[in-house]
Amino acid sequence: MIDATRKILLLFAHPAQTRSEVNLPLFKAAKDMPNITPIDLYAEYPQHRINIDREQQRLRDHQVIIFQFPLYWYSTPSILKEWQDLVLEYGFAYGAEGDALKGKHFLCALTAGGAEKAYRADGYNHFTIRELLRPLEQTANLTGMQFLPPFALFGSRSAAEESRIPQHIEDWQLLLEALTHNRIIYEDVKGLNTINDGLTSLKEIKR
Repeated sequence: MIDATRKILLLFAHPAQTRSEVNLPLFKAAKDMPNITPIDLYAEYPQHRINIDREQQRLRDHQVIIFQFPLYWYSTPSILKEWQDLVLEYGFAYGAEGDALKGKHFLCALTAGGAEKAYRADGYNHFTIRELLRPLEQTANLTGMQFLPPFALFGSRSAAEESRIPQHIEDWQLLLEALTHNRIIYEDVKGLNTINDGLTSLKEIKR
């Protein structure tokens, strides 16, 4: 019988982990799950000297790629940008012969300090979270990956005092399990602003 499970590469980037109330617990929760390769990029590359060959092999070996990070100035922490610049080379990730990522799924798991209502056309930040991730979505498009809507926690600065973190971790583990067993139907979720909105059916299955 063929094993239908998929391997997930989780690339975690948080430059101030001692102050992390959400991302670090999420990363630790993922580390205990099967079929997940958790990589702490700041711990692995403290001097930002990224091993391109190793990272490209990791990409080849996994079917789902996740960037996990706090949203900093509407973008990723610097090491994730460095990782993209070096690892996603022409001839590997894109170009006439660059098809190593074709058919894989790509997801951003992020935290945002502002409330969800701040990420709207009429909100404080003027754009939805999905719109702010357009450069990463286009990266997925260029490399032949399917871009999944982000898994997001808004209002992260007050999440601990509002006791929202345990439920978020539970949703995170549910999502990771669904991705591992290929239970996320791309056509059903691709138009969502966040993939959080598509977890209801998975929760019903769990019940």
